[in-house]
Amino acid sequence: MKMINKLRSYLLEEEFTINIFKNKVNVVNYLNIDHFDINKVVIRHDEGILKIIGNNLVVSKLLGDEVLITGDIKNIELG
Repeated sequence: MKMINKLRSYLLEEEFTINIFKNKVNVVNYLNIDHFDINKVVIRHDEGILKIIGNNLVVSKLLGDEVLITGDIKNIELG
């Protein structure tokens, strides 16, 4: 059973991941979006929260376990 769980974890990518690009932040395997407005996005994950601060922030892609935030990103805090 342990082998099946390792294989499942590898295939499904259950780990919280942040990919930062120019004017974009892609977040995978988050739990909840706690706050969203044009200047701040707060995303909850297994070990804490992620704050994205900027101007004209927009959710460009929203899936069950993935979100893409675009805009003029000034600061990213992981806590």
